[in-house]
Amino acid sequence: MTATVLTAPAAPTPPAQPAPRRAPARSSRLRVQRALLTATVVLIVLVQVYPLVWLLLTSFRTASDFAGGNPFALPSDLTLDNYSRAFATGNLGLNVLNSLIVTLGASALIVVAGMMAAFALQVLGFRLSGFVRALFLLGIIVPVQIALVPLFIDYSRVGLLDTHLSMIIPLAAFALPMAVYLFSSFYEYIPREMYEAASLDGAGPYRIFGQITLPLSLNTIITVVLVNSIFIWNDFIFANTFVLSDGLKTIPLGLQNYIGAMGNTDWTATFAAVCVTVTPLLLVFLVLNKAMINGLESGATKG
Repeated sequence: MTATVLTAPAAPTPPAQPAPRRAPARSSRLRVQRALLTATVVLIVLVQVYPLVWLLLTSFRTASDFAGGNPFALPSDLTLDNYSRAFATGNLGLNVLNSLIVTLGASALIVVAGMMAAFALQVLGFRLSGFVRALFLLGIIVPVQIALVPLFIDYSRVGLLDTHLSMIIPLAAFALPMAVYLFSSFYEYIPREMYEAASLDGAGPYRIFGQITLPLSLNTIITVVLVNSIFIWNDFIFANTFVLSDGLKTIPLGLQNYIGAMGNTDWTATFAAVCVTVTPLLLVFLVLNKAMINGLESGATKG
C-alpha cells in the first residue's frame, strides 16, 4: 500500500510594492533648473541691451544735463540738437558713405574669393588640396599688425595709399581664411550625386558652381557677410594706417572729429553719432539673424 504524501499549499505571493514616486522631486528639480536658466538668459540680455539703451537715451540728453547730473540717470530733458550737431561737427555723412563702400567692397571680395576657393578645394579637389586648405586655416592665427608696415610700403610704391582699396584688400585678405572654412564645411554635406548628375548632363564646373552650389549657399553667404561686416564696419587699425585725407575717413576715424581742443569732447553729440553708425548694423542683423544661424548650423548638420 503506497503512502500518500500530503504537501502544504504554497503560500500566496505577496503583491508587489509600488515603486516610490519620484515624479514630484524630479519635477521640482526641473523647475529649479528652468528658473536658473531663465534668470541667466535675462541677466545676459540685460548686460547686452543696457549699454545700447543707455547710449540711445544719452544721445537725446542736453549737454548741460549730461555734464551736471548723473550720467547714468534718466534724462530730464530731451533734445534732437545732438544729432544736428553731430552732422555739423564732423563729416558724419561722408564717414558713413566711406564705411559703406569699404564694407560692401570687402564683403563682396570675401564672398567671391571664399566661395571659389572652397569650391576648388572641397568639390573639385586636386592633389595637395588638403595641404592648401590647411594653409588657409593657418591664416586665422596671423595677427594683422605684422602686415601694416609692409603693406604701407607697398601701397606707397604702387599708388594705392590713401584709397578705398588700401582698406578693402587687407580686410578681405585677413577674413578670407574663415570664409573658406565656412564654405568648405557647407560644401562637404552637399550630396555628391547632385554634382555627378549634373556632370552626366554635360554641365561643366562653372555651370555646376553657378546653378547648383551658388543657390544652395545663400545662408552661408549671409553668415559670412554679417560676421565680417561687423568687423569691417568697426575697423580702425587699417583705416588709421592707410588713410591720410579727411575725405576717405571711415566712421571710427570720423568719431575723432568730436574731440575738440585740449581734449574737450562733445559727449552727447558723440553718442548721437555712434547711434547713427550703429543703427544700420543692428537693423540688418535683426532682419537676417535667422539666416545667419542657419548658415552657421549648415556645416554642423547634414541635410
